[in-house]
Amino acid sequence: MQSEYVIQKDGVWRVSGSRVSLDSIVYAFWNGESAETIAQSFPVLKLEQVYGAIAFYLAHRDEIDRYLQQRRADYEAKRQAARDADPMFYQKMAEVRRQLLQTTS
Repeated sequence: MQSEYVIQKDGVWRVSGSRVSLDSIVYAFWNGESAETIAQSFPVLKLEQVYGAIAFYLAHRDEIDRYLQQRRADYEAKRQAARDADPMFYQKMAEVRRQLLQTTS
């Protein structure tokens, strides 16, 4: 019996039966995490689902890599749009970050 471990819904790849994105599994895999460690990070997933998601990624690597690249580009565009819409907010955040780094150094 073959199980479907990954589905695409509304343009987003997810582990079947969960809200966990394939992105999360792939990035953890890229970082060298074992399937067991990934499963511990996502208690809603069974180990079998994690292995299935990794196998799906490896079988569709080119397609998923393009998808992840597009998601990163979309994220960066939205991030830049937010910065452009309220530069003062981000300037204040940068100042607070600098202050925090100075107090912890």
